[in-house]
Formats: sequence, structure tokens, C-alpha cells
Amino acid sequence: MSRISLDLDVLRSFVTGVEMGSFAMAAQRMNRSTSAISAQLKKLEEQAGQPLTRKAGRGLVLTPAGEVMLAYARRLLALNDEAVQAVQGSGLEQGWIRFGMQEDFGESLLPAILGQFSRAHPQFRLEVKVARNQQLLDGLAKGELDLVLAWDGGQPWPYQQVMGTLPLCWIDSKANPWPYPADSALPLVAFEAPCLMRAAACAALEQANLAWRQAFSSSSLSGIWAAVAAGLGVTVRTPVGVPDTLQLRQDLPALPDIRLMLYRAESTATVGCERLSDIVSQSLQDYLHGLGGA
Repeated sequence: MSRISLDLDVLRSFVTGVEMGSFAMAAQRMNRSTSAISAQLKKLEEQAGQPLTRKAGRGLVLTPAGEVMLAYARRLLALNDEAVQAVQGSGLEQGWIRFGMQEDFGESLLPAILGQFSRAHPQFRLEVKVARNQQLLDGLAKGELDLVLAWDGGQPWPYQQVMGTLPLCWIDSKANPWPYPADSALPLVAFEAPCLMRAAACAALEQANLAWRQAFSSSSLSGIWAAVAAGLGVTVRTPVGVPDTLQLRQDLPALPDIRLMLYRAESTATVGCERLSDIVSQSLQDYLHGLGGA
């Protein structure tokens, strides 16, 4: 049996079409005709020996074989891009990059980013600050950080890019959940003010005329998770990094979505900062896809 070599260019078109929810939109992004993208998809299906997508209403959804192909395609493209970055980056001058990240992503996303960047660009020194939103944005404004991944709080900044949108969720203990409805006020676990999540929680509770009280406050996310797990109260965060001891609740007032932004200190990034930005973007895209975010 002859071996089949998958075309990375075809895989990239396939992944782009799936992530955008439209192969026509993928064609526009990749500066190709829709017929060219369709031909690539047909070629990929012929190599796979079975359909990778099927019609669902006006759109397309992945078949089980398509889900498998998508997972492998992402891995192959990531390895390809890492190899290219490593070779191209081997001649780059040494530099120092200061990167700030919201602590929600400290455990879930940071290891992948550090590993990929250090392997591809060992000549760069990377300094990372994991902190709360306002601390990161203050560091950016003061020139202490070059690149920041943080929540969008509506603050103006000239050099920013939307990385995704996530829902805010009520999060409670699995072992000791707060009973709802209850005669007592909802015990709220939150960061010390100012806090975007805290403000959203308070606004939702007040709009629903639901009584609440401040049960616990902390300056760290680990403290928030520990207090909720212990049954001290309910908190509001995104689904990112929620510990296994906690659960999302659907029976409390509706909450808004929140955007995740990548902020740059300057309009023109250095080569190293640009490479780090690419890795952050790809790693985040893969992570949000796993969460079902967009």
C-alpha cells in the first residue's frame, strides 16, 4: 500500500474554513477563489477516503472523520510553523521581551507558549508577569511590558487586537453548592475592587433584585478558587481554568460575554515580540477551540 502525503497547504485551508465556519470566508482570508478551496477540500477527502464535512441547513459540519482530521491538521500545522520559526529565527539578534498575561491563563496556556517560544527562539530572553487585569494594563502604560493578554474592560489603547470572546459564568462548589432559591442573600466570592467580573456579578444580581453579600475577597485567583471550593460562596469568571472541584451554574441571572485582547506597547513590534504574538495567538486559538469559545 502506497503512503499518502498530506499537503500542508490543503490542511491549512481546511482548518481555516472550519474555524471561520465558512470555506467561502476562508477563501477571502487566504486570497483564493472559492472554487480553489473547494478543490482542496475535495482532494483532502479523496486522500482520507471518506467525507470530512456534511451539510447542515445552509452550512457544513464536520463528520467524525472530519473531527479526527481537524485535530491532526492542527498538530501538523503547528509543528510546521514551529519549524519555520525556529529556522528563520536562528539568525535573529538577541533580545528581551516582557510579556504580561491574565492569571486565568497562567496554568492552562502559559506552559505551551513558553515551551514553543523558547524552542523556536532560544536567543530571546522572555520575562513573564502573571497578574490581574489592571496591573497588566498599568504595566503596559508605564512601559514595563511589551505585550499583554488581558480582558477588555473598555479602556482605550491604540495598539490592540481582539483574540476571542468568552461567556461570564456563575461558578460554585460541587461538594457544597449554594442552595437557590434561598432565604439568605447570595454569598459572593470576588476579587478586591476594581474587578470586571465583580462588577458584572453585582450588576446582574441587582438587576434581578436578588440580594447578595460579600462573603470573601482575595487578591489572587487561587484564593478565589479555594474559597468557592470550600463552599464560602459563588463567584463569576469565564470557563477558563475552572478547577475540577467547581461547577458552572445555569440558574442564576444572565451574565454578559467578555472579550479577550492582545495589547502591544508600540504600533510597530520588534521581531521577537511579533513572533511571540503569533505563538500567543495560535496557542489561544487552539485553547479556545477546545473550550468551545470563539
